[in-house]
Amino acid sequence: MAEPILTFDTLIEPIGSQMAERYELISADDAKAQERLGDFRVALTNGGLGIEAAWIEKLPKLELIAVNGVGTDQIDLDLCAARRIHVATTLGVLTDDVADMALGLTLAVLRDLGRGQDFVRSGEWAEGKTLPLGRSLKGKRIGIVGLGAIGRAIGERAQAFKMDIGFWNRSEKSVAGWTTFSTPVALAEWADVLVVAVAATGETQGLIDTSVLEALGRDGFVVNIARGSVIDEVALLDALEARSIAGAGLDVFLNEPRIDPRFAKLDNVFLVPHVGSATIETRTAMAQLVKDNVDAYLAGQEPPTSITAKHF
Repeated sequence: MAEPILTFDTLIEPIGSQMAERYELISADDAKAQERLGDFRVALTNGGLGIEAAWIEKLPKLELIAVNGVGTDQIDLDLCAARRIHVATTLGVLTDDVADMALGLTLAVLRDLGRGQDFVRSGEWAEGKTLPLGRSLKGKRIGIVGLGAIGRAIGERAQAFKMDIGFWNRSEKSVAGWTTFSTPVALAEWADVLVVAVAATGETQGLIDTSVLEALGRDGFVVNIARGSVIDEVALLDALEARSIAGAGLDVFLNEPRIDPRFAKLDNVFLVPHVGSATIETRTAMAQLVKDNVDAYLAGQEPPTSITAKHF
């Protein structure tokens, strides 16, 4: 009999079909899931959805949560560690695409690409009108909040644009030629572009607050490819509306996909719908790693990217 797996997410093809051929995939929305709570050893979800603690408590045999993504802010990791439940993410697979998105958003807001496209499509260019000048990336100071794998990859890309690199990290790190700052406020005071790449945890919730935005100033830009919760969103919207910062490029928000309607009224933001890792290549690689984690666990091995195994 095929191993039942509780699913909160689906995987890109052909990996999804390969999983369905090997295992019995049962959606959490299926009434059958409630009848089989005592059977599931594996649950499959994504970084945005996670899995509620109430679900974990209802699954007495749960031993692996396979996450299609790197976000774990919607998973109670302490509870999982206490119950010896592996939480296995797709760590490392999406680094390059998310870093690319950060630089793409930086280009979009400094060069005002959104307004440029609207300008052409509306016919204003054909009417002889002109756009305000944008800003060059060369020589600008990019401040990276969080120097994990993605933060470092962002810095490496920014170097190719001849930007100066600074960063703040929760633990001490150093990179030759990059400037380290002791607080996010100090980093923001220095930066022209503040890129948020720090993991979303209880400690980092609302990290980019009014004091950071005030330090960034009227000519500064915010780019967020981390999680919406890392920024005090009300403070960000207030700053954008008051133009006390120059603009923002955002891939992540609170309450996705039903984001605050105030964003839609702004002309100094470039918005994309949480698609930092949304390429065929990366989503396929992510799905393959999810499958690898499940296959390994059910073969009696430790999932390759378990982040809770060290606590067992």
